[in-house]
Amino acid sequence: MQSGLDFQPGPYIRRQDEYCQWLKGGFLNTFVVPNIGLFSLFLAFLVAIYAAVAAVFGVRQQNPKWIESGRAAMLLTFPLLSIACVALIFLLVTGRYEFKYVASVTSDTMPTYLRITSLWGGQAGSLLFWSWLMAAFTGAVGLRKWDRDREFLPWVILVTMGTLAFFLLLVVFIENPFARLWQSLDGSQIAAPFRPRGAVPLFPSDGIGLNPLLRHLGMIIHPPMLYLGFVSYVIPYAFAIAALATGRTDARWIKLTRRWSLVAWLFLSLGLILGGRWAYDVLGWGGYWGWDPVEIAALMPWLAGTAFLHSVMIQEKRGILKHWNMLLIILTYALVIFGTFLTRSGVLSSVHAFAQSAMGPLFLGFIGVTFISSVALLIHRWSDLKGENHLDSVISRESLFLLNNLLFMGILVICFWGVLFPLISELFTGQKVTVGPIFYKRATAPLWGGILLLMGIAPLSVYGRTSWQRLGSALWKPALAALIFEFILVVQGVRSIAALIGYGLAAFVAFVTLYEFWRGTKARRKRHKESFPTALWRMARRNRRRYGGYVIHLGIVLMAFGIIGIEMFQTETQATLAQGEQLTLGRYTMVFDSLSEWDTNEGRNVARAVVQIYREDKFLGELYPRRDFYYASQQSMTIPGVRSTLEDDFYVLLVGWEPIAAQGTTFKVYHNPLVNFIWMGGFVFILGTLVAAWPERESLPSRKRVSTRGALMRA
Repeated sequence: MQSGLDFQPGPYIRRQDEYCQWLKGGFLNTFVVPNIGLFSLFLAFLVAIYAAVAAVFGVRQQNPKWIESGRAAMLLTFPLLSIACVALIFLLVTGRYEFKYVASVTSDTMPTYLRITSLWGGQAGSLLFWSWLMAAFTGAVGLRKWDRDREFLPWVILVTMGTLAFFLLLVVFIENPFARLWQSLDGSQIAAPFRPRGAVPLFPSDGIGLNPLLRHLGMIIHPPMLYLGFVSYVIPYAFAIAALATGRTDARWIKLTRRWSLVAWLFLSLGLILGGRWAYDVLGWGGYWGWDPVEIAALMPWLAGTAFLHSVMIQEKRGILKHWNMLLIILTYALVIFGTFLTRSGVLSSVHAFAQSAMGPLFLGFIGVTFISSVALLIHRWSDLKGENHLDSVISRESLFLLNNLLFMGILVICFWGVLFPLISELFTGQKVTVGPIFYKRATAPLWGGILLLMGIAPLSVYGRTSWQRLGSALWKPALAALIFEFILVVQGVRSIAALIGYGLAAFVAFVTLYEFWRGTKARRKRHKESFPTALWRMARRNRRRYGGYVIHLGIVLMAFGIIGIEMFQTETQATLAQGEQLTLGRYTMVFDSLSEWDTNEGRNVARAVVQIYREDKFLGELYPRRDFYYASQQSMTIPGVRSTLEDDFYVLLVGWEPIAAQGTTFKVYHNPLVNFIWMGGFVFILGTLVAAWPERESLPSRKRVSTRGALMRA
């Protein structure tokens, strides 16, 4: 990502008459707006600290007025940070290049919508955006009715405002987006909100512009989705700490944060899927996931959060795994902060990461303090979290869910070790030994397979005790259907053992899930005499959480088919072709037609090839792979030409060329089977999460029963 450090925009405006012309009619833009934004940012930092301190003081003094004051301060952070964000967007849109952040992520050639989204295109702006989202979520929590759970409030304020204050500390004192450009007496360039002694202001006539890789629609949406997922997980963590601090060992905190956890998981999942699509469209290597360290940094909290979502259901149903759930949400929060640290500290080399920054030690200190204090509080309450029941059977649903959790934790440990190993090797040997995709694929593949297997078995098990005979009678039909599917694949020519195992497990999950829908619908039809579509709709609507989870499983099945297809059967080739020459990849033939190159009004050079695609001598159409070079940033972006169907993608990259096309143009070509199942499965996955998270309306009979019970109690 664009860091905004060590750039050379220019030329600079230094003459007095040019400076006056720059300021003419721009006093509001140059002084009023940025100072309002800077003041609001600093005030939000102080207000967040006050909210946390007031909440703690109110608890110690047993004074509700101080706690309510802290709550009011918590609500105030959102409008203050909104003012700061609007001020920064105003500077980005109006091109105030005397501000270092504006000069590093915008330029005159950028359209307005990209200038707005540049708010999260660099280090300083994205930290401010992260803080703004955090304030929005905490504000929403602060506005809820706290009558029943008043004892949780001060601790929720402390955790959320403590987290927000930490990020605002980074924004205000280390990566301030309102820092101006100055030139010191020795000629060096300085960025600071206020004028250093002896320094003179610099006014670049243009900026560098946003990194070309960030101008893709997926990358415009991808970071906000990840940030939303990250900040959402702070809420269930805050309630968990509140439960530990107050000694509430029941499942009340889980019920209060159930929807927050689903929302966090939804946004984090969507962010990962959009990131994969961005990588596929922009990075020019024909894949969707490269096991990049920053990709893994976003995956790790998703793994812990997924385990948490499964585990809390067991606590609600059976009153067990209380210690485990607390540990999982603490781990998820720590991984959210750790992932943000990896992205922003500069310790990792990645196309996704920001450049070197001085905030690394602060991040490590914050992670250490919060994690150690959380675990210490958990140990303090350990005896109070004793389960109400225990595991009765190895094949009960709760046992299978626990095994599912352990598999997710296994993948998490592998990812964590793979990310840290280069840093550890450099620390002890002086050489950074990188861990490549092969390590992750070989180490995690059996665990992913185990998770798929449990996704098929667990829905057919029951809570408490499940006999092998009962489980077997429920499993044999889906298992037989999966074996028939495997046989069809073999007949069709699939010979890879790994692919057959993977497809078989995915098919098994699909048949189990569809079988569960069919069984439930059949039972409802028999009971209510409804048509099949009506029974299916009403059954799913009455239990959105369960059947939304089943839809998520179907989405995972589709994604598994796509992942196996591209990972096991992707083919590629590269060739240098003169005009009229062709290359062949599988059943496809590509003929090079022409190449053209031109400059645009947006400050970029475009080189575009035209190629014709045939499949078994049948003409399918033309593709237009190209390369865009941006003069301001001296960076290029490769845009593939893709013929996409449900069956496969034919993916063409323009790698190199001579000024005269007839002398030779180099192409790299990929054939990606079933890759679109990944995006289709992602859509189904998100749909299922929305169904599971959608609020359920309380039925009229239920409300009547509550009303009647209340009347009897009053009588």
